[in-house]
Amino acid sequence: MKVPAEIIVNSDLQTLLVQELRDTCCVGPYSEAEQSFIPALRQAANVAALPGIVKASLAMPDVHSGYGFCIGNVAAFDMEDPLAIVSPGGVGFDINCGVRLIRTNLTEADIGGDVKEKLAEEMFQKIPVGVGRKGEIKCTEDDLDRLLAEGVDWAVEKGIAWPEDRDHCEENGRMDMADPSSVSKRAKKRGMKQLGTLGAGNHYAEIQIVDEVYDQNAADTMGIGKVGQVCIMIHTGSRGLGHQVATDALTTMERAMSKDKIELNDRQLSCARIGSREGKEYLAGMASAANFAWVNRSCITALTRKVFADVFKRTPEEMEMHLVYDVCHNIAKVEEHSIGGVMKKLLVHRKGSTRAFPPNHPNIPKDYQSIGQPVLIGGTMGTCSYVLVGTDKGMTETFGSTCHGAGRALSRNQSRKKLDHEQVLARLKNDGISIRVASPMLVAEEAPESYKNVTDVIDTCEDAGISRKVVKLRPVAVIKG
Repeated sequence: MKVPAEIIVNSDLQTLLVQELRDTCCVGPYSEAEQSFIPALRQAANVAALPGIVKASLAMPDVHSGYGFCIGNVAAFDMEDPLAIVSPGGVGFDINCGVRLIRTNLTEADIGGDVKEKLAEEMFQKIPVGVGRKGEIKCTEDDLDRLLAEGVDWAVEKGIAWPEDRDHCEENGRMDMADPSSVSKRAKKRGMKQLGTLGAGNHYAEIQIVDEVYDQNAADTMGIGKVGQVCIMIHTGSRGLGHQVATDALTTMERAMSKDKIELNDRQLSCARIGSREGKEYLAGMASAANFAWVNRSCITALTRKVFADVFKRTPEEMEMHLVYDVCHNIAKVEEHSIGGVMKKLLVHRKGSTRAFPPNHPNIPKDYQSIGQPVLIGGTMGTCSYVLVGTDKGMTETFGSTCHGAGRALSRNQSRKKLDHEQVLARLKNDGISIRVASPMLVAEEAPESYKNVTDVIDTCEDAGISRKVVKLRPVAVIKG
C-alpha cells in the first residue's frame, strides 16, 4: 500500500463490514461468482496500492463490495505524477448515477385521497421504467452527439429543461472534457433508445414529504423549509450508454496495462496512465456519458412536471417546481485540493460517494454559497431520504466527499433468497406508500432489509464532520423498474 485505507464507520456499520470479510475467509466450496467476490475492506486496501494515489483510499459509511473499487470509495490521483492512473472501476458502470430533488409549493394535504394514487399511476405510465424500456423523448444521431458534448445546455435549448435548472446541477450539468467521438457506436446505439428512462435496480422516482428540518436557514435557502411540503426525488444515471462506455474502456485498459507494465493486486482495477491516450479517451467518454445522465434526468424531470401539471391543472411554474440540486455519484473529476499544505491538481474518483463542497467554494451555485453544496441522499425503498450540506472539515479530510445512500447489507441474490416480494409490497402499502413497480419479483432486492440503516449512515457522516443534516424526507409514492 502506498497510502493508508481509511474507513468511516460507527460500531454497527463496522460489524457488517468485518462480517463481510469473515464470510469470505471461510473454507468451503464456492461458485465462480463467489470466488470473484472481494470484500470491501480488501478492495479499499487494493486501491491504496494504485500508482499516483495521494493521502488515503477513503471509504464512506455506506461502503460495500463493488467492482474493483468498493462502493463508497473515494480516491485521488496526482495529475502531475506521470505514473498516476485513471480506473473505470473507480467510477463504476453506471457513470453519473445521480440524484436530483424537485421542490413544489404543494403540501401533503394537496395530494391526499385519490390524488396521490393518480400521481403515482401517471408517473408510472409516463416515465419508462424497467429493463429494456425505450424512452419517449426522441433524438437524432446529431442530437445525441450534441447532448453528449453539451449536457444540460442541449436540454435547455430544446425546451426540455428550464434555464435555471443548469445552475443547480453539479458542474452545471456539463463536463467540458466530453468528446462524443470517444463513445463507441454500440454505446450510442444503446443510448439512443433510452433517453428519458428510469431503468431498474435501485433507480426510482419518489414523491416525498419534508418530514423534519434540522437547519432552518439552509432549508429555507433551498426552498424546502416547510414541514409537509411535497418534493420529488429522481435517481437514475447514464443507462446502457454509460455501461457500454465502461465495458469498452476495460477492454482497452487491459492492453494499456500490458503496454505500460502496470501491475495490480486485482484485475478488476484495470487502469491506464491519466496522461496516456487510453486514459484521455476514457475520461472523454466518461464525461460524455455523464452529460447523457444529466440530460436523462432532465427529461424525466420534464415528464414529471407535465404529470403534475396534468393532474393539478396548473403550470409547473405556478407550482414552483424548481430544481433544488442534482448530484452525481459515480464520476472522476479534476479538482484542486490541499495535500500537505500544497494545492495540487488531482483526479478524484468518487464511486458510490457524493461530492460535498463547503460554503464559499467557487464550484457551487451562488444561491448556496452561504450554506454549502446541497447533498442528496436517497434512502431505501419505503424509508426516509436526506438533504445534507458539505463542510470545511469534509473538504480537508475526504476531498469534499460524503456518503451516497444506505449501502447494501445483503447481496441481490441473498435478498431474493431471504425476502418475499409480496410481503415487502404489503408492508409498503400498510405504511401508506403508493408503489408502482415494473418487476414485482425484483422488489425483494430493494427492500429496506437488503440495506444498511440510512439514518445510521447519515449520522456517522455528521459525527465525522464531513457533512451536516438539513432536511429529512419521507416517501409517500415510489415508482421503480
